[in-house]
Amino acid sequence: MKRILLMRHAKSDWGAQYATDFERSLNARGQRDAPIMAAFMAAHNLLPELIVSSPAQRAKMTAEFVARERAFAGEFIFDQRIYLASPAMLLEVIQDLPDAVETAMLVGHNPGMEDIIELLCGGVVRMPTAAIASLRLQGETWGQTQAGQATLQWLVKPKILR
Repeated sequence: MKRILLMRHAKSDWGAQYATDFERSLNARGQRDAPIMAAFMAAHNLLPELIVSSPAQRAKMTAEFVARERAFAGEFIFDQRIYLASPAMLLEVIQDLPDAVETAMLVGHNPGMEDIIELLCGGVVRMPTAAIASLRLQGETWGQTQAGQATLQWLVKPKILR
C-alpha cells in the first residue's frame, strides 16, 4: 500500500516587500519550525522517497528543509499544480506519482492540504503551518487513489515538538 505525507508550508512572511503571494518567504517561526519537522521525520525514519512541492517560495523553502536532512536520499521536484490547488487537482497530482515510489510527500498550501485529507479520508482536520499528516492509501498504485479510500495514520504539528 502507498503512503502519502502531506505537509503544509511553514509560517510565511506577510511583509510588504513581496510583489506577489508566490514570492512570500518563511518568517522566523517558519525557519524554526520547518527544520524541527524535518528532524522529527528523520528521527522516526519517516522520510519519503519523493518530495513534490509547490514552487511558491514558502513551500519551496519548507520542502528544502526536509530534502536537506542527511537521511533523505530521494528525489525532489516542483509541481506548479500544487500552488493554491483544489482538492481535485491535488488528487490528480497524487494519481500521477510514479508507482515505483511507496512513500511520497506533497508540500503545499491551505486550504488544499486540509481539503485533500477530507476528500481522501472523509474527516475534517486542522493543518497549521508546518504540520505533517500521513495517509495510508488503499490502492496498490497511485492511479487507483480515489475519494474516501485513505486512512489518516497520524498528524504532527510543530507546536507539540517545540
